[in-house]
Amino acid sequence: MKIAIIGAGSWGTALSIVLAKSGHETVLWAREKAVVEGIQSTHINPNYLNDVNLPDTILCSNDFEPVLSGADVVIFATPSHVMRQLATVVSGYLTGNEIIISLVKGIENGTYFTMSQVLTEVLGHKINSDKIAVLYGPSHAEEVAKELPTTVVVASPSQNTASTVQSLFQTPMFRVYINKDVKGVEIAGSIKNIMAIAAGIADGCDFGDNAIAALITRGLQEIRRLGMRLGASQDTFQGLAGVGDLVVTCTSKHSRNRYVGYHIGKGEKLDDIISRMNMVAEGVKTTKSVYNWAKKLNIEMPITESVYHVLFEGLSPKDGVYKLMTREQKEEITFY
Repeated sequence: MKIAIIGAGSWGTALSIVLAKSGHETVLWAREKAVVEGIQSTHINPNYLNDVNLPDTILCSNDFEPVLSGADVVIFATPSHVMRQLATVVSGYLTGNEIIISLVKGIENGTYFTMSQVLTEVLGHKINSDKIAVLYGPSHAEEVAKELPTTVVVASPSQNTASTVQSLFQTPMFRVYINKDVKGVEIAGSIKNIMAIAAGIADGCDFGDNAIAALITRGLQEIRRLGMRLGASQDTFQGLAGVGDLVVTCTSKHSRNRYVGYHIGKGEKLDDIISRMNMVAEGVKTTKSVYNWAKKLNIEMPITESVYHVLFEGLSPKDGVYKLMTREQKEEITFY
């Protein structure tokens, strides 16, 4: 197959390695000229994962036409806030026969759309929704690029599409499971970034392991609460896109969202932290979306609310944790 990957950041680059080593014709689209030139001339992405040599069969361009021409599969590996814009451009090059895969974790500001919903809306005149899939799970690009064992989940409305994507990515070191619950997978994989910011804040404030374990556990409950209100399956939140991705993102040194939270906990300003990062921490924008979404739906999400107030309204991290700890007493589990 010919695989077109829109976005040559760390995740797009890592999966290009997986696909190229499986024998697929793999072409990356990158916005940055330096990335295109680096991959084409030295087989190294100079901006992302620059300690990894790429297979020399991987090509890169900032021109959509050669990247998308003849593609069997189009993969979006872009920041969530540019998904709609790039999908609109890409739609002009599609024939309607392609499988579309989103790797993007986030909830669109304003619409509260998941990324598959954005793709369905933008590409719907060309691509049937049953040809759209999402690939989520505990999978830091730094480890995938080095072929360390990784397990993820693909979700799609179509069993045939999910099975095709499963076979496309499956390798001895990259295992793919199928899940039919697209909504649950995307909700879990997106909101866990908010919880990773919270865990980073707790670590930056030196609140200890107990606090982080509590944030992970209660964070999962918040994710589950919103997801099930929207019709997702409870089982999804115990799986790879739920517990799996939540744990790794809240605890790993590779987590960009945890990094943001950690430095917030150390007293740094959000704008200063973001300005020195060359990758996007999706949890920042997702916090805005989910905070407002929960208010609209009248769903209680206290950790999300505290992260929102810390990031955007000047609440001190220690006061945010104090508010969480002194809330009205509750039962642990609300039975649905």
